[in-house]
Amino acid sequence: MAKETFYVTTAIDYVNAKPHCGHAFEKTLADALARYKRLQGYDVFFLTGVDENAQKNVEAAEKAGTDVREFINKNANLFIELCKKLNLTNNDFIRTTAKEHAIVVQKIVRKMIDKKDIYKDTYEGLYCVGCETYYTEKDLIDGKCPEHNKEPELRKEDAYFFKLSKYKKELLKIIPKYVIPQSRANEVISRIENEELNNICISRKGAKWGIDFPNDKSYKIWVWIDALINYISGLKEKESKYWPADIHVIGKGINWFHSVIWPAMLLSAEYKLPKKLMVHGYLNIEGKKMSKSLGNTLDPLELLNKYPSDMIRYAFLKCSVFEDSDFSEELIVTRNNNELANKLGNLVSRVSTLASTIGLEKSKPLDSKSLIKRVSQHLDNLEFDKALNEIFAFIDLANLYIQQKKPWETKDRKVLYQLAGAIKDSAILLSPFIPETSEKIAKIFGFEISLKSLNKPLEIKPLAKAEILFKKIDLVENKTEAQVKTTDNKAVNKNINKPSKTSDSIPGVIKMDQIKFDDFAKLDLRVATIKKVEDLEGADKLYKLEIDTGKDKRTILAGIKQYYKKEELIDKQIIVIVNLEPRKMKGVESQGMLLAASNEDHSKVILIGPEKKIDSGSKVQ
Repeated sequence: MAKETFYVTTAIDYVNAKPHCGHAFEKTLADALARYKRLQGYDVFFLTGVDENAQKNVEAAEKAGTDVREFINKNANLFIELCKKLNLTNNDFIRTTAKEHAIVVQKIVRKMIDKKDIYKDTYEGLYCVGCETYYTEKDLIDGKCPEHNKEPELRKEDAYFFKLSKYKKELLKIIPKYVIPQSRANEVISRIENEELNNICISRKGAKWGIDFPNDKSYKIWVWIDALINYISGLKEKESKYWPADIHVIGKGINWFHSVIWPAMLLSAEYKLPKKLMVHGYLNIEGKKMSKSLGNTLDPLELLNKYPSDMIRYAFLKCSVFEDSDFSEELIVTRNNNELANKLGNLVSRVSTLASTIGLEKSKPLDSKSLIKRVSQHLDNLEFDKALNEIFAFIDLANLYIQQKKPWETKDRKVLYQLAGAIKDSAILLSPFIPETSEKIAKIFGFEISLKSLNKPLEIKPLAKAEILFKKIDLVENKTEAQVKTTDNKAVNKNINKPSKTSDSIPGVIKMDQIKFDDFAKLDLRVATIKKVEDLEGADKLYKLEIDTGKDKRTILAGIKQYYKKEELIDKQIIVIVNLEPRKMKGVESQGMLLAASNEDHSKVILIGPEKKIDSGSKVQ
């Protein structure tokens, strides 16, 4: 009997610059899903690739003084290298300059023409080169593109249009079942219902790069029409087997193109619709979207040259899937040291060392049935971070069990068997996330990575002491002076091995082992009362708070939106550092920092405040 198929894609990336961690994050999400589905027994096809027909690629090449094709080939190879170093299992890597892609694009556009859904007219509008799309005035923020923070160009030209408005009713029925999470579906539904769904320009006159418009070579096909079709063209001769896609994995910035324009195109061309669209949040640096256009990126290839791929994958997959997450090299190292090394690595090392000398004896295994069920539910809901939290909670229990049973004293081989079985189950469940490490563990304890192994007891085999799976890393020793950044992304002009001299030079986080008491004493901590709470446009996690410090009223931004409702915060007293230099985020100046406590995985956060009501402005001693 043939296996059930599963087809997963990522967005294809512009090659106007090297890949950044946002690209790596998305590809790792899709790969974890592909590996999980293979573990379940599906015949999986996983597609990723690059968009080489975009005008911004041409402009970047011209700016660099390089031949366009040479420039594109060079950067495309960096994305291919990224896939290999991330240990991705993609079945193919599409490049949209391929002839077979152009053939499929023109075939689908002709189908839309035959349906009389494409016509010629004159268009005038505001065009963002970075997005390769037109905007209306109300789409802009302070007159600038919301994605790239640049003023769009005013363009007027004869063009070909697609009758997007024709499919409004069908789209409103499709989107609620298609887009995940519901909040992203609601965004586009609201836009369709509250604004007129306009027909869209799908050609570019006089462009020298891209795919020719059918029957009119004076135009190129708009890159977004071209790019979206990659999900079909990338299957090549396997289209009939795998299409429609089971899931497209994309970032929130291109939600509209995938949730509205893409289904409408497919309806017009009479193709089956993809089943799900997973819209993930951004990786941010200091609260700002990581973007090549904004110039605030982390180079994943550099990180992968320094750290094992599983370490990078784990750090990505512990980030919130559907909300924005701050990301940094410090975060990678912290998660490695505190979770991979301290918890998983330590457990494997202790159990394998003891078992290699004491041995194992069959016993009733530690119960992992409820764990397997919870992890499966989270993965089916695309909640990778929550699945990892469940697995590591189980690993915590195993570490506690070994401490309680003390097999190094009792020589209890049954306890060691139970712990080895817990490691087996954990490693199999972790295999979509950290595959190389899971394979190493499987080799140590003598099992295969499969659902069959997950559901049966561990076979007893001679064991050897495990190698160190994850080495602890000293970030200070591992970073160069040029890599240390302040909050505004400028290099710190000091030796990082020296303690900070003043509190306001600390970039965001105060590390108590790196500053002197006198430095800490310079912080002015005061009790403040929250008077007003507002959402901040374009920020999924931030609240804009108006607080009373006793001496003045000021604004602070706080990333607590997912933990507190607005009504819970009004008149709440908090502790605020009031003598920090103001910091601008999302165009708003934040004039202080509140104190909060969180558990290790940030699933719970509470604000720190006085035990009893006290005057605003009271000093924290």
